[in-house]
Amino acid sequence: MVIGVPKEIKNNENRVALTPAGVAELRKHGHTVYVQVNAGQGSGFEDEEYIEAGATMLPTIEEVYGIAEMIIKVKEPIAQEYDLIKEDQLLFTYFHFASSEELTQAMIERKAICLAYETVEKADRSLPLLVPMSEVAGRMAIQEGAKYLEKPLKGRGILLGGVPGVKPANVLVLGGGIVGTQAAKMAAGLGAHVTIMDISLPRLRYLSDIMPPNVTTMMSNDYSIREQVKQADLIVGAVLIPGAKAPHLITREMLKLMRRGTVLVDVAVDQGGCIETCVPTTHENPTYIIDDVVHYCVANMPGAVPYTSTLALTNATLPYALQLANKGWVKACNSNEELRKGLNVVNGKIVYQGVAEAFNLPLTDIKEILREEEITA
Repeated sequence: MVIGVPKEIKNNENRVALTPAGVAELRKHGHTVYVQVNAGQGSGFEDEEYIEAGATMLPTIEEVYGIAEMIIKVKEPIAQEYDLIKEDQLLFTYFHFASSEELTQAMIERKAICLAYETVEKADRSLPLLVPMSEVAGRMAIQEGAKYLEKPLKGRGILLGGVPGVKPANVLVLGGGIVGTQAAKMAAGLGAHVTIMDISLPRLRYLSDIMPPNVTTMMSNDYSIREQVKQADLIVGAVLIPGAKAPHLITREMLKLMRRGTVLVDVAVDQGGCIETCVPTTHENPTYIIDDVVHYCVANMPGAVPYTSTLALTNATLPYALQLANKGWVKACNSNEELRKGLNVVNGKIVYQGVAEAFNLPLTDIKEILREEEITA
């Protein structure tokens, strides 16, 4: 298969979809890999390393899209990439369709094969391609939240872990999944008092067992959230419904219950956000203030630590990329249910329920499409 790796062009997105080691592995299986010049530079990988691994370098993004049967990316295509995408071209990347009707309609019109990292799902319902970036984002949420609690950045002026004789900050984490767990661990490690909320009692029991004593677990509901936001200094939104729009757990009205300089970090922003006042921001301009509450809503948080993120992402995606390249997307998705669940938009049709529901659009059974593709192959 001919594989293309374009340079990411989203604002301050320094990650790259494949490391030189990933290129070498694909080449070992007989595939051709084209990498755009300087695609890996932001992550610390030079063109020479890709050439040594067997890649062919192309100077422009247009050439990469033009030649590739499968495009491997990190972030969803943005508007200037839409016209580069060809019919029947396989795109393997994070899409987060439910948060963008414009992107969804563009991919329907392009009739591409859109396989989303974030909805590839194992039998135990874990999301193997979302986990590494969720781990990074969860840890970064505390790192960034601690920074924006500083007074010069309009925060409350509180040191997360306090000092002897001065109590630590209160951190509220909404969601006990991968992001929430990592955020709670980091905040607890810095000495904060942490409350982590979830709607699953078994998950809360598990978290209660593994977390240190300065982490309290609590069942999530509207009443409890309202009470907790009154005393929280840092709130991390870490709610995920795979492939669907995140629910608003913190409403505009709740901001009035918070103290001046409270910091909100909405990690769910790429799925629409679990904070009603959340609007996607960039690493260039990461925050804004509403009702004296600081909002940090960067949609590609792991892009700020691209070396770590790129290695973690390639470790997870490469085995799946190899299956797609070795078998073709139809056979790979027929033989592997995990990959099949990653299909969101195929040949102009929505095949993932969460995306169809987000925009009230018709849903097509992916198994029917795969049967048709096998017949015509």
